[in-house]
Amino acid sequence: MQRPLWASTSMKDPTQPDTRYVDELMGPDTITTMPPATIAAVVHHGTLGRTVDQDAADARDVLDRLARLGIDLDEVSATLETEGINSFIQAFTARSGVLAAKAAALIGPEADSA
Repeated sequence: MQRPLWASTSMKDPTQPDTRYVDELMGPDTITTMPPATIAAVVHHGTLGRTVDQDAADARDVLDRLARLGIDLDEVSATLETEGINSFIQAFTARSGVLAAKAAALIGPEADSA
């Protein structure tokens, strides 16, 4: 079974509830990653219960309105996927460079002569 993975569920917009993404994406067979501050907020004042598919008719209406406005959801999804992958590649490359430099510093110059 494939299960949706909700990541980056912390709220970046201070005008929105800090549990918004968690509260609105709860459902069976889903996984949510949360930073410690979001976990604390959910424990303190989160809404527990199945919400991910609660307003399916409203969601279909939003998608229909977007299409009428000329917004291509497939194109938006592809762009977000590409940008997300590139962001992860950049972060991985940067972290790998830092780790390689630290490893070289720990091993010292004798590693070059081996």
